[in-house]
Amino acid sequence: MSTSRLVLATYNPGKLREFTRLLAPLGYELVTQAELGIPEAEEPHATFVENAIAKARHASTHARLPALADDSGICVPALGGAPGVISARYAGEPRSDARNNALLVSQLRGAVDRRAHYCCVLVLIRAPDDPEPLLAEGAWHGRIVDEARGSGGFGYDAHFEDLETGLTGAELPLEQKNALSHRGKAMRALIAKLEIADASNVRRAQE
Repeated sequence: MSTSRLVLATYNPGKLREFTRLLAPLGYELVTQAELGIPEAEEPHATFVENAIAKARHASTHARLPALADDSGICVPALGGAPGVISARYAGEPRSDARNNALLVSQLRGAVDRRAHYCCVLVLIRAPDDPEPLLAEGAWHGRIVDEARGSGGFGYDAHFEDLETGLTGAELPLEQKNALSHRGKAMRALIAKLEIADASNVRRAQE
């Protein structure tokens, strides 16, 4: 199996671990923009889709490689959908998972509605000016718990309880988390689109 190199538009080592596990069987080698010294892209948009596309084009332009980007966050109905696209910097700069979680828990104190869901939008582009980026989405539904549980995961995982298992994202083994998570679902949808696109390219080459 040949190996295809992709630049992953992130500085987040947790995302690198998850994506590497998901893509390695398909022959993809991931290198992060951090490893290549590429600065982070601006994320000025109000939607996950727009931010993911901006990050992918930015990384591909600098790396001169195909790029994979995601924009993801946690949305809480009781807070009007917040933190949403500002999940990583909910408590301000510098970014801090601990401060973000503390703020979220404090804002839900006394709330009856503890529902939350993670959202992930993935974008893969083959070149900076790719007119047909591949997009895929995934969601993971759960509830916010006050007390952190588990030592794995990142972001809000220790306070996000999966509805199906009753475990937090930080308590789930990585393989099980990938099966349930927004990012795992989005990646499987993206892989399906990649397989269709690759098959179409092969057919066109044979015509």
